[in-house]
Amino acid sequence: MQKSDIGLIGLAVMGENLALNFESKGFCVTVFNRLHPGQEPVVDRFLRGRGAGKNFVPAYSVKELVASLKRPRKVMMMIRAGAPVDEMIQELLTCLEPGDVIIDGGNSDFRDTERRVKEVEARGVWYVGTGISGGEIGALTGPSIMPGGSSAAWPLVKELLQGVAAKLEDGTPCCEWIGNGGAGHYVKMVHNGIEYGDMQLIAEAYFMLKQYWQSENSAIAEVFARWNEGELNSYLIGITAEICRRRESDGSYLLDHILDVAGQKGTGRWTAEAALEEGDPLTLITEAVHARTLSAMAEDRKMAASLFRTEKSCRAEEILAVDDLRQTLYASKLISYAQGFSLLKKASEHYHWQLDYGMLARIWRKGCIIRSVFLEQITRAYRLRPDLENLLFDDFFSQRIRQLLPAWRKVVASGLLEAIPVPCMAAALTYFDGLSTEYSAANLVQAQRDYFGAHTYERTDRPRGEFFHTDWNETGGNISGTYHV
Repeated sequence: MQKSDIGLIGLAVMGENLALNFESKGFCVTVFNRLHPGQEPVVDRFLRGRGAGKNFVPAYSVKELVASLKRPRKVMMMIRAGAPVDEMIQELLTCLEPGDVIIDGGNSDFRDTERRVKEVEARGVWYVGTGISGGEIGALTGPSIMPGGSSAAWPLVKELLQGVAAKLEDGTPCCEWIGNGGAGHYVKMVHNGIEYGDMQLIAEAYFMLKQYWQSENSAIAEVFARWNEGELNSYLIGITAEICRRRESDGSYLLDHILDVAGQKGTGRWTAEAALEEGDPLTLITEAVHARTLSAMAEDRKMAASLFRTEKSCRAEEILAVDDLRQTLYASKLISYAQGFSLLKKASEHYHWQLDYGMLARIWRKGCIIRSVFLEQITRAYRLRPDLENLLFDDFFSQRIRQLLPAWRKVVASGLLEAIPVPCMAAALTYFDGLSTEYSAANLVQAQRDYFGAHTYERTDRPRGEFFHTDWNETGGNISGTYHV
């Protein structure tokens, strides 16, 4: 009996498309999905439909799945993150042998992956937590894949994962080993955070075109299509043009009928939380998460709009050009990626992952949702300076920011004056101004902390690391001391 190259658990949209991708690349795949009482097995429906006549082996239990695989066995889970993954791991471990590999291809929390690597390795089995980006189309035709976990598993799964990954023009697969523990899922999490930022920035540009210029959807589509031919070329810009063009059967635009409430599955919030844990100011991506949350408050927004409709706007004096908006979108994207890679650097140092940032930008250039021509510049920046502290310190990025800054300030100011919300564009500009401010207002904040909580402060006329406290109320004997903490 022929043995399969890989077993795949979970035949929802992503799992089904990934199974078809594996099979199209010459791999024999055993497919399994949980049985639901009273319903036709999902495996049977798949093999009768899109999987008909192809090199698939059906399995109706975990034991049957494992028995069908070549040794060392490779089992990939494409199931909902959280408890279902833990439950499936425990079931698999009753059937697998030392040296076999479990792959989690879902959007698991990297902390769960860190824990699972240790638990599974303790049983002699290797564990891979891999981020997969590209949506359902990418899963079918070639996604960007970010595997991490048990390093010993990489030689065993490399051919499989690189085989189904997207390929650059020179044939290089958009899949490389990221690092140990939860590195793969952490990188995917930050990827998704950047995706949140990109989507919100594009939405703000769309809204400016709609509100400031009063543009029709067809004209907006043309703007995005034109932008997609230059330095803003990306998957998300391209699909935005298509979305703005789509009409209903009655000739109206579909976009105008879509409720302005944006959902989220949690990876953006996880990215914001991770940044807080690392003490990294991920302001733009955090604002993108808040923007989705605010969008869900539809009734509150309706009430506030009725209360403040006449008091809101003050016409900006300076007239904007559409190209000012393009420059603002590009500048804000620079900040978004600078923040995302700054967080990756902090996490890499914290968890000792030794991430290759240039490689990450390279494997994101095809297949994934944030793929864009822009990523080539990030790869180049890190190839020149692997220890680059912040992308804004690279010559290309610093020069572009200088060129874009005047338009960026005008657009953000006009948006604020005319009551057009641009939270991510404004957050990007505020981050830039904060980062490039040599002397900030934080001295006052620290003085306040010392005043009410004796939290101490450092002085500009003394070496770093010496801490002082002032008895501001003169209730403790007017004591000023030096503290070493």
